[in-house]
Amino acid sequence: MEIKVFVEGPIDANNYLVIDEKTRDAVLIDCSSSRQEFIDSVKSANVNLKYILLTHGHFDHILGVDKFNEVFGVETYVSADDMSQIELTPKFMEMFMGIEPVEIKSIKNFVNEGDVFKIGDIEIKAISTPGHTKGGTCYIVGDKLFSGDTLFKGSVGRCDLPEGNFNDIVKSVKEKLFTLPDDTEVFTGHGAKTTIGFEKKYNEILNV
Repeated sequence: MEIKVFVEGPIDANNYLVIDEKTRDAVLIDCSSSRQEFIDSVKSANVNLKYILLTHGHFDHILGVDKFNEVFGVETYVSADDMSQIELTPKFMEMFMGIEPVEIKSIKNFVNEGDVFKIGDIEIKAISTPGHTKGGTCYIVGDKLFSGDTLFKGSVGRCDLPEGNFNDIVKSVKEKLFTLPDDTEVFTGHGAKTTIGFEKKYNEILNV
């Protein structure tokens, strides 16, 4: 398995291209911009992009979806519980960034707890982790977790936006993510990666 990281969009979100090295099938986890350089980088990876999997519906993780769907002919998946967040995209763009609003129109596929996506011999399993948003979703690939804005190094995602809930995010992390092996690598939605073991020991927000 090969993982390429692209830091994109107005709030520097991490986008992950996960590739099966034998077949060159790939998924893109989050899609934060439609910059031509981003699109060209994915093209130059010489992959068959099969899916875009969204960790949640906040604007800074989805702004490239429509263009990527157009260019690559790929389907995008998100939790149905986060369609309300996607509908708020234009409002959030104006409120938080003061930039021209964009409506996201091409998301029509929904991911549920336990869904499995395959690229070559690699299986990608969805884990429902509400808290940052109602439909927050993480993806586990072998010993690697793509946590979106649910879990960060030393922190968790903010819960003060619409449909956020701090008690829910703590429950999601402790009851679902912390059951994974300690050596599981965590690829976060923003910032540096971490491990489950490190967060169990040092994440002060979760250890209160």
